[in-house]
Amino acid sequence: MKLVFAGTPEVAVPALDALLASGRHEVAAVVTRPDAPAGRGRRLVASPVAERAEEAGIEVLKPVKPRDPEFLERLREIAPDCCPVVAYGALLPRVALDIPAHGWVNLHFSLLPAWRGAAPVQHSIMAGDEITGATTFLIEEGLDSGPVYGTVTETIRPTDTSGDLLTRLAFAGAGLLAATMDGIEDGSLKAVPQPGEGISLAPKVNVEDAHIDWTAPALRVDRVVRGCTPAPGAWTVFRGERLKLIQVQPVPDRNELAPGALAVGKNSVHVGTGSYAVELLWVQAQGKKPMRAADWARGARIADGERLGA
Repeated sequence: MKLVFAGTPEVAVPALDALLASGRHEVAAVVTRPDAPAGRGRRLVASPVAERAEEAGIEVLKPVKPRDPEFLERLREIAPDCCPVVAYGALLPRVALDIPAHGWVNLHFSLLPAWRGAAPVQHSIMAGDEITGATTFLIEEGLDSGPVYGTVTETIRPTDTSGDLLTRLAFAGAGLLAATMDGIEDGSLKAVPQPGEGISLAPKVNVEDAHIDWTAPALRVDRVVRGCTPAPGAWTVFRGERLKLIQVQPVPDRNELAPGALAVGKNSVHVGTGSYAVELLWVQAQGKKPMRAADWARGARIADGERLGA
């Protein structure tokens, strides 16, 4: 098939690479978000997908909105059979969805209908799921509600951050998307409607969602820290400033600390929660680089009775 691939961030690059390497389909062009300011100089930078497409000598389309007439006209000229999508980042209008003969097929990082929305991996970890995966489905105008072509499953490991898990899903999902294109082309795959039960939503995780509540159980604290790493970054307050929490570890045999209370040992820092304590392993103070929590505590000279949180 002739394909137009749509994607923007680094997590979409493995899928583009898989399609380029398949040898069975032609990636005629790539659609991505416009260049965005990045770094301290805030200079305009192309998306990772745009950079990879340019390396491969593929035409790159960067519409401000996918309903722009110039973009729609160019898409009609290319006349793709199908448009595979991974984390493109813009809502596709019906007029665009109708152009490719086999529609737009999205790779979504959950086992639909669970975790429809922008942040499925983060919500899956924060909810304590043991299994997640990736799904390919035909895009409709509803939110991740279209019929499903295929899935792969992935175990969520006890120390997985959303970054760790998303990286694994990006590579597993790349193979799934390539296989889905093969199945659509040879007619062996038919999209199956999603069940009406088991639907959950995964809206974007914002900074307030990443604010640690020390009255919550230790497992909840651990899941929020892992789910919000690397972005938006779990945080608490210490001496009136934000302290970023990069890695913690529940300590079930220590339950004497009140929520937020700090206990500093020679090489350890424990914090009380609503159940048992967690050990702080890696933190980042405001204006500082990430560091081991024990090193941070020594530098901060934490006094008896000090605590984290409001």
